[in-house]
Amino acid sequence: MLDNLLKVITDAQNWEFWALCLLTFFWLVQICYYLIVFIRIRKKKKNPQYVEVVPVSVIICAKNEAENLKERLKYVLEQDYPDFEVIVVNDQSTDDTELVLDEYKQQYKNLYVTEISHDKIFRQGKKLALTIGIKAAKNEWLLLTDADCLPCSQHWIKTMSQYFTDKYDFVLGYGGYEEKSGILNKLIRYDAGFIALQYFTFTEIGMPYMGVGRNLAYRKSFFEKKRGFVSHSRLMSGDDDIFVNNNAQKKRVAVSYNPLSFTSCSPKLTFEDWNSQKQRHYTASERYKTKHKIILGLEPLSRTLFYILTIVLSCFPPLYLVTVGLFLLRLIVFLCTIYGMYNKFQIKKVGLRAVLFDFILPYINSIQYIFGKLRKERLKWK
Repeated sequence: MLDNLLKVITDAQNWEFWALCLLTFFWLVQICYYLIVFIRIRKKKKNPQYVEVVPVSVIICAKNEAENLKERLKYVLEQDYPDFEVIVVNDQSTDDTELVLDEYKQQYKNLYVTEISHDKIFRQGKKLALTIGIKAAKNEWLLLTDADCLPCSQHWIKTMSQYFTDKYDFVLGYGGYEEKSGILNKLIRYDAGFIALQYFTFTEIGMPYMGVGRNLAYRKSFFEKKRGFVSHSRLMSGDDDIFVNNNAQKKRVAVSYNPLSFTSCSPKLTFEDWNSQKQRHYTASERYKTKHKIILGLEPLSRTLFYILTIVLSCFPPLYLVTVGLFLLRLIVFLCTIYGMYNKFQIKKVGLRAVLFDFILPYINSIQYIFGKLRKERLKWK
């Protein structure tokens, strides 16, 4: 068998030779992503030294979020931080959002509410609501989250604010999803964790390309200087990732790995709802910088082709000796990285399902991307 294998890998006129070359190439691409970039998730991170208190404006956009606000807003308003305001933008809500906010305003003096009146003709999304909230903010540093998100500690603002210095324009926090039962919830939490793994570690090597509005901070003056969302105002998405992608500079972006700075959001309960959410998010990727599109696209492409070639070549003895060997080597590196991600972002009860998700997500994401482009005119924020 070894003689046959040696013959295959040395015969350039044999199709198996070129297939093995491609397999090895895609394997090397994958290993480079993991050992040069993603594996950084396992490194021990030093928390910054405490800095003086910086006034902070927390901004939340809400559209028909009465139940979430009722259950979650108090955890933002009761943060252990001496100088902050919370601005909630009520964007044309038709439920009891206004009543819930009125009750909260009577209890908390640091809550301010801005209303957007209903307009049947003008199509508007989160960007308008967020822009109005930013204009209403009194403080320089803005900390953004969503109405369905919950700070993971009373020190969320305090921990994020440790990076609110002249050294940074953006601070990226982790925004995960709550643990529920079912395979879909595990897929959603894994997907969010892997996306965070990517944009955290790429930021660390000097290539910041996105953030998430579930947990993101930047300066009001910086937002105004960059003219906010003007360049992509017609897109429903992109208030977070496109704004970071277009304006983030190397070494001017901080990432917070401290669990006290995390937020946890309510996950979608059906595949249809999650699918629509992902399609909306993917409409923003077309505005990414070209180099980011290439780098982000090459990883799932090389992963998919590696899996396909591994399956195909494993059907031809003795090629499976090479394919199985490369597969196991990548699997070891992959699991080492993913379990580091689980630990760093406190993602529980996903475990070895990551191997399945690693295989199927490129196909799911590709379909979501295609349908997102086809349906982008019909996609809505809420």
